[in-house]
Amino acid sequence: MPEPESAVRPVAQPRVEGACDPKFAAVREAFSANFANDLEVGASFCAVVAGRNVVDLWGGWRDAAATRPWGRDTLVCVWSTTKVMTALSAWMLAARGALDLDAPVARYWPEFAVAGKDQLPVRFLLSHSSGLPGWEQPIEMSDLYDWDRSTALLAAQAPWWEPGTASGYHAVSFGHLIGEVVRRITGRSLGRFFRDEVAGPLGADFHIGLPAEHEPRLGEMVAPTQAPGEMTDLLRRVMTNPRGWAPGVSRDRAYRAAEVPGANGHGNARSVARVAGALANGGAVDGVRLLPEPFFDAVLEEQIYGQDLVLGLPIRWGLGVGLPSAEMPLPSQRSFYWGGWGGSLCLIDLDARVACAYVMNKMSHTTMGDRRGLDLVAAVYRSL
Repeated sequence: MPEPESAVRPVAQPRVEGACDPKFAAVREAFSANFANDLEVGASFCAVVAGRNVVDLWGGWRDAAATRPWGRDTLVCVWSTTKVMTALSAWMLAARGALDLDAPVARYWPEFAVAGKDQLPVRFLLSHSSGLPGWEQPIEMSDLYDWDRSTALLAAQAPWWEPGTASGYHAVSFGHLIGEVVRRITGRSLGRFFRDEVAGPLGADFHIGLPAEHEPRLGEMVAPTQAPGEMTDLLRRVMTNPRGWAPGVSRDRAYRAAEVPGANGHGNARSVARVAGALANGGAVDGVRLLPEPFFDAVLEEQIYGQDLVLGLPIRWGLGVGLPSAEMPLPSQRSFYWGGWGGSLCLIDLDARVACAYVMNKMSHTTMGDRRGLDLVAAVYRSL
């Protein structure tokens, strides 16, 4: 693993800014406490109830040296929280009848029908159970950015275990696998489809493939300073290929510009919550419908539940998102979530019509959110 980049302690207590309904004052207190306890460099948090923002907070610094304040529209890489947006793109096609989740991937992507994958169904891609959690052939970051090359390599390789028998987190490959299916159906890249069909209509400031014009607003990711925990052999295999995969890639223009739909979405809590809030509100908000409400039954259907071969943790997978389980209790049985490397988090509760999003730049060694975001979510629910 790469050496961690050092973080510089902010020289002054950062201000917390934004709006917070008085009923949710406990959320502002918890958000401020994260800074007071030196858990943050810069961060944002947004909570939506029945389509209305009740909390929209930000604070801290865009950089570890504490020279650039985190502003209302600061963007950062949210890593795997992007997977919620990528899964949503597939859900929308399925809800329209353009994508059959039980059909073989090869129906849409003929080159995929090799190495025993000719009957592998699309839903295995979404449930991380396809056996393709990473690239078999050693690749460079430049190969990852070359969409045709990186997807062709995935199509040609054999699964690392029998598909459908276990999940193994598709940390980066998830976006390329789902994205290529979307491209074959629509003729548009995943990033363009998301921009045209989701971000644009909702006015959500979220980007998969960041245009250069947004570079001045970016915050920098601050790599974890603590040593990573023990990794499974598969996780080590996944996270060291492509070579050079590390928090520092988020500072490269080539990475930001590329479409890596499993890992390089750029946004803030408000933009993540804008999308999540529409989903929590039955699939629509402000006259924009993303999904018909009955489709959430398919999203919430358990696909596979057990020890994830890559993460080494028990995960109950729905259709591309984590579901409530004994190991990850959620506010209701009709809730789902996912998070990003370092701590970002997106939670959607269909029963309470609540969505929460947490985005930060000071990373911890976690995959599915951490205590900072979870404590903020808990404060929201105490305030309802």
